[in-house]
Amino acid sequence: MAELLINYAPYETRVALLEDGSLAEFYLERPRERGYVGNIYKGRVVRVLPGMRAAFVDIGLNRTAFLYGGDLCPSLFEAEELFGEEFSQEKFKIPPIEDVLKPGQEILVQVVKEPIGNKGARLTTNITLAGRYLVFLPTMGHIGISRKITDEKERKRLKELIEALRPPGTGWIIRTVAQEATEEELKTEISFLVSLWEDIKKRAQKVTSPALLYEELDISLRAVRDLLVKEVSSLIVDNRQVYEKILSYVEDLAPHLKGCIKLHEPPPGIFEAYGVEIDYHRFLARKVWLKSGGFIVIEPCEAFTAIDVNTGRFVGKDDLEETVLRTNLEAAKEIAYQLRLRNIGGLIIIDFIDMHRQESREKVYLALKQFLSRDRAKTNVRPMSEFGIIEMTRERRRESLYTLLMETCPLCHGDGLIKSKRTVCYELFRRLERMGPHVKGKNIIIKVHPDVAQVLTGEEIEFLEEIEKKFEFEASVSEDPELAPWEFKFILNSHFPDQKISSPSP
Repeated sequence: MAELLINYAPYETRVALLEDGSLAEFYLERPRERGYVGNIYKGRVVRVLPGMRAAFVDIGLNRTAFLYGGDLCPSLFEAEELFGEEFSQEKFKIPPIEDVLKPGQEILVQVVKEPIGNKGARLTTNITLAGRYLVFLPTMGHIGISRKITDEKERKRLKELIEALRPPGTGWIIRTVAQEATEEELKTEISFLVSLWEDIKKRAQKVTSPALLYEELDISLRAVRDLLVKEVSSLIVDNRQVYEKILSYVEDLAPHLKGCIKLHEPPPGIFEAYGVEIDYHRFLARKVWLKSGGFIVIEPCEAFTAIDVNTGRFVGKDDLEETVLRTNLEAAKEIAYQLRLRNIGGLIIIDFIDMHRQESREKVYLALKQFLSRDRAKTNVRPMSEFGIIEMTRERRRESLYTLLMETCPLCHGDGLIKSKRTVCYELFRRLERMGPHVKGKNIIIKVHPDVAQVLTGEEIEFLEEIEKKFEFEASVSEDPELAPWEFKFILNSHFPDQKISSPSP
C-alpha cells in the first residue's frame, strides 16, 4: 500500500507519495511562485496573428498569453446563441482565427501551460473543471473514460450512469479513481462542478477583463483530489489548519475518505518520522547509478530530454548480449521511476545499449511500458529502433523539479561548459600581442582567476616570456578570485587606464 505525506510551511508545501516505503512521487509549491495552470480568466484579445493561427491575450500577467487556433472554440457567451443549446465542440469546425477573434474582444480562457522564460502562458477556450471522480467539459458534449479502467462491465456501468446524470449537452471525462464509485457520489460531484461553472460564468459577466475568475486548488487539496486513490491507505499532514481544510474539502465530495486522513504532530518532522530523505542534489543528479554497476545519464534539453544507458562497472557473468539485456532491463525500471520522481514531461529520447537480437529489444520495450503503467501521467512509447533508441512522450502536468528547484548558472549562462584555462591564456596572449607596440618599456600587472594563474605561471609561462621579450615590456601575474574563470584584467601605468576584458560568452 501507499501513503501520502503533506509537509506544510508558510513558505513551501511539500507532498511525497510513498509506495512500499520508498519515495515514488514528489511535489512542492511555493506561495511566491505559485503556478497558473488550471486558472480561468476573462481575457482581452490584444493581437491576432492569422499567419500563425494564434492570438495574444491579456489575462493580467506580466506577459500576454498565447492562444493557438486549435485550442479555440466559440466564445462561451455566444455558443448557445450561435449554435443552440445542443452546441458541442465535436460538431463545430473551427474557422480561421481572424474570423472568430478581434483585438479588444473579451473571451473566457484557461491556462494549460505555465509561462517559461520569454514565452507567455498557453491558453485554451476548452475549459475543464476537475473533480475527484470526473472532469467537467462545459464546452464539449461527449463522455470519455480513463483507459486505465479496463473492466468492460465497469466501463459500461459508469458511462450509463454519467449519461443519465449529466445535464444535456455537457461533456465529462470519467477518471480512474471513479471505479466502483456509487451513483450518489457521481451525482454529488456533477452537481458541485456544474454549480461551480455557473458561478464562474456569473462572475465573468460582472467583471472587466483582464480578471481571474477561478483559481486552481492549492497543492494540498490537489493531492487529495488527484493522489488519494484506493491504493493509498492514508494521508498524513503535519499542520492542523491544513488538516482541517482537507477534512472540510472531503466532507461533501468524498466523506468516506475522512477516516484515512491523519494529523502528524512533530517532533520529529513528518518526513523524518517516515524515513523520507529529501536531497534535491541527488534528486536531480545528472548520473544515476544502477544496482548492477551500470548507470543512466539524464540530460534535460531545450526541446526534449535525453537519457543515455551505460554498462558502467557491470561486466556480467554470461555472454555480452545477456549482460547488455540485464542492464537495459534494470535501466528501464529506473527510467520509469525517475520520470515520475522528477516530473519530466514532453518528448523523451532514450538511448539504450545496443542489442543485436530483436527479441532482446522487444523485451526492453515491453518492460519499459510495464514500468510506466503505474505512472498517472499519460505516456506514449514507440518500439525500440535497431539502434537501441526509444522515443516516448509523457504528459506535462506541472513544472518539473528542474524548473522548480534550479535556475540558470550565472557563470556559464546555462551552457554547462566554460572556456578551458588554456583557452583563456591564449586569448590573453593575443590581447597582449595587440597591445605590445603601445606598452614598450612598461610594467603590466595581469589579473586572472587563481585557477588560470596556476596555468599561466606554470605550463604556459614560456609563451608569456616570449611576448615580453618581443615587445620589451615586463609582466607580472596576480590572482583575483573575484574575476570569473574566463575574465582577465590588465593594469598599466598612469598613461594607460585600467581595462577589464572578458569573453563575450563563457
